[in-house]
Amino acid sequence: MPSGTLNFNIGVLGHVDSGKTSLCKALSTTASTAAFDKNPQSKERGITLDLGFSSFAVDLPESRKEEFGGCDTVQYTLVDCPGHASLIRTIIGGAQIIDLMILVVDIVKGMQTQTAECLVIGQITCQSMIVVLNKTDLIPPEKRQATIDKMKKRMWKTFENTQFKDCPVVCVAAKPGGPEAGGDQTAEGMADLIEELQKRTYLPKRNSDGPFIFSVDHCFSLRGQGTVLTGTAISGSVGVNDTVEIPSMKVQKKVKSIQMFRKPVDRIMQGDRAGICVTQFDPKLLERGVVCHPGALSPVQAFIASVHKIGYFKGAVSTKAKFHITVGHETVMGHIFLFGLPSSSSSSSSSSSSPTSNQEELDFSLEYTFQEELYADNVIAGKAATSNEAGAESSADSDATAVPVKQFVLVELEKPVICSHHALIIGSKLDTDIHANTCRLAFHGRILRLLEDPKYKETVLPSLRVFKMKSREGQVERVSDAYSVIGKNLFKKETNIQAFANLKVTLSTGQKGVIEGGFGQSGKVKVRIPEGLPPDLVQRFSGGKKKGKKGAGGGAEGEEEPMETLGQGGHDPVKIVLTFKRYVFDPQKKMIQTL
Repeated sequence: MPSGTLNFNIGVLGHVDSGKTSLCKALSTTASTAAFDKNPQSKERGITLDLGFSSFAVDLPESRKEEFGGCDTVQYTLVDCPGHASLIRTIIGGAQIIDLMILVVDIVKGMQTQTAECLVIGQITCQSMIVVLNKTDLIPPEKRQATIDKMKKRMWKTFENTQFKDCPVVCVAAKPGGPEAGGDQTAEGMADLIEELQKRTYLPKRNSDGPFIFSVDHCFSLRGQGTVLTGTAISGSVGVNDTVEIPSMKVQKKVKSIQMFRKPVDRIMQGDRAGICVTQFDPKLLERGVVCHPGALSPVQAFIASVHKIGYFKGAVSTKAKFHITVGHETVMGHIFLFGLPSSSSSSSSSSSSPTSNQEELDFSLEYTFQEELYADNVIAGKAATSNEAGAESSADSDATAVPVKQFVLVELEKPVICSHHALIIGSKLDTDIHANTCRLAFHGRILRLLEDPKYKETVLPSLRVFKMKSREGQVERVSDAYSVIGKNLFKKETNIQAFANLKVTLSTGQKGVIEGGFGQSGKVKVRIPEGLPPDLVQRFSGGKKKGKKGAGGGAEGEEEPMETLGQGGHDPVKIVLTFKRYVFDPQKKMIQTL
């Protein structure tokens, strides 16, 4: 980047044929090799099929130069994303590198299905948005202002419950008269849009520390010079004569030259859009992907990430389900496993924060609860508010079935991908009918732990304490004495009851007990009650010992009958409840109690 110039990346998203590429053309002064639908297939089909990059520069007023670290110029890099539903993977990849989003809406058609999906992607990837109502020239002059006012109100109503509430809405005609009008028509509204862009421009976080990671979106050869990788620096920095690695090819290449929109530069850093020329290789081997400092990245088949459900997704996000997982420019199928941080654990953790915090971390010293399904953020927020008002629950067991304060996902991919720590992930159902009026994006998050060891199931997961609460329920069959009972229906006949010895149980009458072991061969169990049974229960149970008659109850005449089973004589049965934790990834499947 030339000295004194700030690069600011703007994603241009919207439904197919809303005029995104025309808008980029009207704004831009410099185009990359892939801008403005130069792809022959794009020209043939008349739609954008791949990411396009172009730029224009604006001088900063003196009053704002200090705010931008002494820069005197802002270079706006426009990332023109496809709008067709079938190209959602490309859209997601492009949106991950933007600082601000322009959502282009055809004022004649209004919000459409892919417009809504683009809005969702924008909510995930950036904090600021400008809505552009395009094709205002198609509205008859006498109806134009009324139509604009009506559409603006509709837009603000749509965004009122999002982070883009009260976002600016700018009206333009990027290509007056449409394609048939030729190239002589001057775009309308560009000055207003640039003015609004300047108001919304901020100093993005840029950091040259850490490993250099470069997201490649195009790759081509230059005869006699080398192979050019165009893309955006995700982290770190790189300079001419440095060595970079292409992890997917397991090769290293020397950086011969760097350009930013046809201007040579010696070094680029996080956030910069550039073309890097390296020593020659076949560009077909890397159409898009990642380049980095040697050894910085390696392929992974699994990772653990924070996770948030996308509110517009109507289906369930369930453990063991398969989703399309997008990381960077790669989308592969993956199985998910969900778990959450209960409020009892978070209260003792200094890293605890709100459900939507960007500072989420994975603490292996804490316990997590297994989840069948992913909760929506508003459910978690509502639970947190209720807990704050009523006081936090102190029982770990009650928290086991409660709504968690944070949620996480273990993703196991069907084929390895190259990604970095804290990279954005998006889970979706891309096999849904593209013509259906439904959001296909299901969840998003940030990678917190890369599981790089191929044997992660043996080496890493056993130390991740995700538990399921297990519960068994039986009945007291009879009382042996004032300190022990015989229980039935707690275990099956074939169960190894000795594995449950010394586990604690609770009677429905409130007494605490300990399993001593099995009783007989039919699955019954003997339970010791250290504090003893209350006299009224013993009395209710026994009612005095009676002499039986021959054949009565199967005993001989004069023999004492067994004590009456609790629950007979009109009394409710006395239940025996066994509750314990079992850690999902524990190879020994131990049972843990916190009673």
